[in-house]
Amino acid sequence: MSSSPDRPFRILVVCTGNICRSPMGQVVLVERLKAAGLDDAVEVASAGISDEERGNPIDDRAQRVLAEHGYPIPDHAAHQVAPHELAEYDLALAMTQQHARALRRRAEIDQDERSAEIRLWREADAEAQSLSGEELDVPDPWYGTQAGFYDTLAAVERGADGLLEELSARLSR
Repeated sequence: MSSSPDRPFRILVVCTGNICRSPMGQVVLVERLKAAGLDDAVEVASAGISDEERGNPIDDRAQRVLAEHGYPIPDHAAHQVAPHELAEYDLALAMTQQHARALRRRAEIDQDERSAEIRLWREADAEAQSLSGEELDVPDPWYGTQAGFYDTLAAVERGADGLLEELSARLSR
């Protein structure tokens, strides 16, 4: 991760359709950054690898879980990672291995001089340090019950806590 004194450190959170996991990650990370006083130093956005949900708000079930846990529900319109969009970010956090592969392909196609570092969301999760491969995927709640959204939020919160530690340390240098 690198930072520039003339602009905030920029993070893009990515999932499939940009209506569940990635906006949940964006909301949670933004709130963690605000609480730590780092919201001026870090900017967070989200996107999907698919265009199927373009323009849609955060899934109702995700909104319900976020609200129950005290998180604000932002105005959101899902979008797919656009060509050359990765060049605008310092870090792209993929919710799954599949998302990370899609982002790496996007970066290859774009061939920009600079592109976001691509990592998995759960790489920062202290409880996931012993996991590898697809075990690091944040669970997709879309096809399950409401309970799946609670599991996803728990994984998102643990990852956000680890990310906050990393960002705090890197930005204080």
